[in-house]
Amino acid sequence: MRPDQALASLRRQINMNGETVTVRRYSGTGPSRTYVDTDTMARVAAYRAQDLIGEIVQGDRHVIALVDTLAAVLPLSTFDKIVIRGKECAIKSVDDDTRRIAGVLIGLDIQVEG
Repeated sequence: MRPDQALASLRRQINMNGETVTVRRYSGTGPSRTYVDTDTMARVAAYRAQDLIGEIVQGDRHVIALVDTLAAVLPLSTFDKIVIRGKECAIKSVDDDTRRIAGVLIGLDIQVEG
């Protein structure tokens, strides 16, 4: 499958089953720090019981996000946050390998806490 085909397939799946989430990037320190929000479409799901191993714990969620609207904030890090349905969640890890087709990044697998 070519990267453009994989992106179109992932986009269809997320548009049917996903929702808008926000990547929040903070600047500065202390109470006066500011942030910039960037919206993207994503599929948010709880981890299954059999997935709760290692760093994945009960309450964590798996977010599969399209990257085409995130170019301005890539790469994501654990200093960024994901806002899901109005709740700010901490990013525990970002996998930018799983959804890479022929070297082209089409989506991110993100583990969030909360």
